[in-house]
Amino acid sequence: MQAIKLQGKPFFKYISLVLLCLNVLCFSESRGQQTSVITNYMFNNMVFNPAFAGMSGGISITGLIREQWFGFKDSDGNKVAPETLFLTVDAPIRAIHGGIGGMVSQDKLGFFKNTTLKIGYAYKAEVGSGILSAGVQLGFQNGKFDYSKFKPVSTSDPLLQGDQAKSDMIFDLAVGVYYRVPEKFYIGLSGDQLLQSKGSNTQYRLNRTFYLTGGYQWDIPNHPAFQLQPSAFVMFDGTTFQFSLSGLVWYNNKFYGGLAYRFEDAVSVLAGLTIKGFRIGLAYDVGISKMMKYSNGSFEVMLNYVLKIDTDKFRRSYRNTRFL
Repeated sequence: MQAIKLQGKPFFKYISLVLLCLNVLCFSESRGQQTSVITNYMFNNMVFNPAFAGMSGGISITGLIREQWFGFKDSDGNKVAPETLFLTVDAPIRAIHGGIGGMVSQDKLGFFKNTTLKIGYAYKAEVGSGILSAGVQLGFQNGKFDYSKFKPVSTSDPLLQGDQAKSDMIFDLAVGVYYRVPEKFYIGLSGDQLLQSKGSNTQYRLNRTFYLTGGYQWDIPNHPAFQLQPSAFVMFDGTTFQFSLSGLVWYNNKFYGGLAYRFEDAVSVLAGLTIKGFRIGLAYDVGISKMMKYSNGSFEVMLNYVLKIDTDKFRRSYRNTRFL
């Protein structure tokens, strides 16, 4: 790739943008895209693990918007900070001994946009005092890169010739297992983008990524209205390791607040409430990396609704819906 002409004083912003784009798309030997970062991971297991489908105790719909490093722009005023949108739906289906789920998402990173559709099935069985689930998910991703936004010094690079965008449609696969003891704990292990599919037009390749998630519910002695819910999230894609810890305090099963820490990246504040089946959650990340000098942090808004389904089978697993 030829050198890109940088204009204006915020040189660091351009360097960061180029590095971000190269992390998404390398032009010869593609290393692929890292999957999205979200702070409300404890309420969005459907995003990372297909085995969670049907665990919500009803028809669950969750939407999430994340603005990462908001305020980060290039010298031309283009908004190049990462943006993430999710919409997930899942439900238990007694006739197929499990549940089904799906997700639509869109990631924007600089001049790259990735739109994803995933559909999956999870089989459930009672094991011990909890429910064990195993799921599989098919994914279809459309990656689009707008080369016209770059300002090359030379046009000899074929990928930067012409004011045009290139895109690819890619198919991939995810699997996972998930175990939950209601009102006690949960743990999940999953693998996403397992086929590491590669696009023919953009040389865009998916990274095989693994997730380990877990959470615990502790009723505070002598204070029955309060509960403490610590949780953890681990992600590894072969080159990048991410580790997050969080702790939420619930009051009367309606209000919560807490803190989270993402390794070498951010400290976060979380808050939310539940009203008649609706959950509203907010998260604000205070960056602890050098990027904090050039942005105003990251912000998430989450909305979830669960329409309860009264089923006899797997009833034990649906007494608590806080872990979504």
